[in-house]
Amino acid sequence: MVARVTRVLPPNDTLVRNASVAATELIRDAIIEGRLEPGRRLKEEELARELGISRTPVREALLVLQAEDLVVATPNRGATVRIHDAKDLQEQYELRALLEGLATRRAAERITKDEVELLRESCGRFDELSPDEDLRGVVRENLFFHHTILSVSASDRLTALVRKVIELPLVYNSYRWYSGDQMGISAHYHRQITKALADRDADRAELVMKEHLFEARDVLVAHVEAIQAGRA
Repeated sequence: MVARVTRVLPPNDTLVRNASVAATELIRDAIIEGRLEPGRRLKEEELARELGISRTPVREALLVLQAEDLVVATPNRGATVRIHDAKDLQEQYELRALLEGLATRRAAERITKDEVELLRESCGRFDELSPDEDLRGVVRENLFFHHTILSVSASDRLTALVRKVIELPLVYNSYRWYSGDQMGISAHYHRQITKALADRDADRAELVMKEHLFEARDVLVAHVEAIQAGRA
């Protein structure tokens, strides 16, 4: 059963929004928030039943998510939530650090006082969150922080690369296994990045963003390696 995916759409919403777009968003959210875990089979019939729509928009949604690297299709098994191994994660985080480091450098050269204030407010909200109590809130606040910097960087191409190729398969996973100390470290990095941006210190902003992402990489890779060792 996939009941955990269910989120009933208001009738007016279904009239306005294309069914396949709505299905894509619902399934993507379930994957990002961990309700559909890596390796989980995604059966069109079950998803269609739980979402209250036909199989066609679900099939289209799975194709979109496959292009986003969240879903993988294999012969005789169908679609499953993509599993990343430790080596894959290591490589992708290194790429993400380069790209998002550049975005943060660009943001330091363009950011306004109002945008700095948005980041400071995000830091305050992030400080109050705990993965054990509100994992969805942690994920969304973290995404808001990073999306804001990408927006300020004013590069559509750079933003698309970070979001589509790197961010979606990775950013949501780490916080599932963060301790209180690790959450504190992540919050500290957010504040330091915000300070560097407020000071328009492009060198430091880029450096701290890279350190932040490498810290997140180490937490996630260590966890995945432990899982792989257990399976072996």
